Amino acid sequence: MSLQDLQLSNSRFRRLPDFIQLGRLDRPIGIYLLMWPALWALWIAAEGQPSAKNLFIFIAGVILTRTGGCIINDYADRDFDGDVQRTQNRPLATGRISPKEALICAAIIGLLCFILVLFTNLSTILWSFGALALACGYPYMKRYTYFPQVVLGAAFAWSIPMAFTATNETVPTYAWLIYTATLLWTVAYDTFYAMVDREDDLKIGVRSTAILFGDADLVMIAILEMLALLALWLVGQQLGLSHWYYAGLLMACILWSWQLWQARHRDSDRCFASFLHNHWVGAVIFTGIFLHYSLS
Repeated sequence: MSLQDLQLSNSRFRRLPDFIQLGRLDRPIGIYLLMWPALWALWIAAEGQPSAKNLFIFIAGVILTRTGGCIINDYADRDFDGDVQRTQNRPLATGRISPKEALICAAIIGLLCFILVLFTNLSTILWSFGALALACGYPYMKRYTYFPQVVLGAAFAWSIPMAFTATNETVPTYAWLIYTATLLWTVAYDTFYAMVDREDDLKIGVRSTAILFGDADLVMIAILEMLALLALWLVGQQLGLSHWYYAGLLMACILWSWQLWQARHRDSDRCFASFLHNHWVGAVIFTGIFLHYSLS
């Protein structure tokens, strides 16, 4: 290998942290929040015995989808991120990665996702096009509507019908309750996230549920969480799930209450901490589902 080749290789290696930051792989919270509902659906669809193949496909798919979604989001926001304190150092905003490079990365990740879904069945493949449309459309919603969090919720919940079709090639009625709960929960925790950027978003003209809700933000988050809890309770009623499942829902309710209390003064750091804390909400609900099928 020539000296020039070595220098080129070292240059690419030095840029690796920028690409990791572009896909937010250094901040895996989004992977967790996307993964838990997918695992809820896989466990319920397979009655506690999901196949190793489906587990691999969906876990790998979650990681790739979230990474690709972050790249598309940063590409769409490249002209705005520099004006927001939390995002001003992102690789596209600072020019460390070019828009062309970002699009190439997103295309490669999209291809890998499609290869994964090819190992499922026709129904799941067809559902995957909806996931692609939502992932590409979400970053632009904040320019035209106060409900980008709703579109994000629809995208984050899309793994649920896909998990059911991958397992049973059909989407039962109760799966839409899980979908609804996930959508409502996503709007709630992403409103916490939007509260962090609310002042900057108002200055640059970007919209969000945090701006729409205004002083009623915490009340609206509580209402969304209660509706999500109701939808999940109805799932338990329809499927005859045991006390383990309801214990998981109770723990989720306690965690939600703590988040609201922590964010009561709307301090940016505490709102962000409440957003991050939702990882544990997904985890305790999954634990309840897992224990129901394992111990009941």
